Amino acid sequence: MPANSKNPNSSARLLADDAEAERRLREAEERLSEAIEELQRRQRSTAASGDHPPCDHPDWSCVANAIGNLCQTFLLSYGIRVGIGILLRAFKLARGQSFSSILDLKQLVSEKDLIVREEACRIGLLFGGFTGSYHALRCLLRKLRKKETPLNAILAGSIAGLCVLALDDSNRRRTLALYLFARVAQCAYNSAKVKNKFHLWGSHWRHGDSLLFALSCAQVMYAFVMRPESLPKSYQDFIEKTGPVAAPVYKAVRENCRGGLVDVASISAYLHSRGKSHDLKLEEFPSIIPCSVIHPDTNYCLSHNAKAASATFRKTFPLYFSLTFVPFVILHLQKFMDTPARTCWLAVKSAVRSTSFLSAFVGIFQGVICMHRKIASKDHKLVYWVAGALSGLSVLLEKKPTRSELALYVLPRAGDSLWYILVNRHLLPDVRNAEVALFCACMGAIMYYQEYEPDTMAPFLSGLIRRFLASRITNPGPSSTRSASYTYLQTLDAMKKPKLQEVETSTPKQYNLESIPGL
Repeated sequence: MPANSKNPNSSARLLADDAEAERRLREAEERLSEAIEELQRRQRSTAASGDHPPCDHPDWSCVANAIGNLCQTFLLSYGIRVGIGILLRAFKLARGQSFSSILDLKQLVSEKDLIVREEACRIGLLFGGFTGSYHALRCLLRKLRKKETPLNAILAGSIAGLCVLALDDSNRRRTLALYLFARVAQCAYNSAKVKNKFHLWGSHWRHGDSLLFALSCAQVMYAFVMRPESLPKSYQDFIEKTGPVAAPVYKAVRENCRGGLVDVASISAYLHSRGKSHDLKLEEFPSIIPCSVIHPDTNYCLSHNAKAASATFRKTFPLYFSLTFVPFVILHLQKFMDTPARTCWLAVKSAVRSTSFLSAFVGIFQGVICMHRKIASKDHKLVYWVAGALSGLSVLLEKKPTRSELALYVLPRAGDSLWYILVNRHLLPDVRNAEVALFCACMGAIMYYQEYEPDTMAPFLSGLIRRFLASRITNPGPSSTRSASYTYLQTLDAMKKPKLQEVETSTPKQYNLESIPGL
């Protein structure tokens, strides 16, 4: 009985202690919030009096901060490109010779076989030059204008975007510019949607990203078959090497759909090299290119599609593993050192998933083409647009966040192909170096959204910019003091407001005073 009487008393004391501790914490938070707001008012009054706002690198000079960011980002980007090249070379040696050949440095990193130095330097100059010049321009504009506004970020990002000239290939510059343009459109749309100003019909669809990817693939695959000149040479080579159909066959299909003369000599030479020329009768004006020409090594279409998918898996797995493993190790070296086995397992798992997606893409595309030849006697160029759209549905094998990333990666390439076709038909003007101007404008917009509306950006791009392009940017705010105070105030508001909805792409966060930068 006495024990029963003690339990309610102890419980009451514990509840009272918890309530008292919570009250004290609220009072401390209110006092800290008032102090931070007072500090911000003093900063605003200092800026109004004529002094320029302080830079966000109190321990470094502006020049040293810019050079430090330039060197850091240059080394990161250079290391990633070289690391990917070395890992791909190791896979090639292991496949063609033996595993012991990987230990031979003359074969692994020789200048003749590993030609990545110039490309790695150009990539390093692009990213490192942008980071260093962006920080330098931010400091310069802050001192010249004596205030910190979104215009500073826009101007600095736009001018620093000229570093894209480090890439000597206009096709690669155009690819980057169009990719950033798609990202800017995504940020602008998310910003307008959050502010209840505009939203697209169907934007709430669960698989809208997969639909966008499928439509983009339809345009890309149509361009690859019917208008290959609208795609960069590297892009054409990748699709051709990934798929099981030879270039002379694609050329014959293209000429046949256009009603032109099929190069019988080229097709005969190709079939002869495969040992099948004596079994087929070739015509200069066929109604359709038969399956026996498309896959002469296999008599059955289903068997051909299965072999094409498995061959694609074997060819592309080293590439996807390299693209997953090397950037993670370089950007998160400490995590890799702590758990190397887990890192390798995650890289293998991600590479298998991505490679399976690409293998399914190839298998579905070839399957649609073969099916069309089973039910129709005349070819049409629209078939390849439909085949690209259906094969794009293989993106459902990827994770949900990856689907939108892939859609926004392929969409600019589809837009680039469509733009080339319209320019070639004189429906749009051909402006020289337009990709440089577009890249600069998009970088200005991207840096604005990164610093002042980061919630509108995809987590992948935002994290990449913070860690890779501009690792020392504080987000958002004109100074480190404001950044810390702003972060705390936003955290405090988030703690007071009830959670209305769950965001699928973000994980729950625990806030405490020790996690706030600057406190």
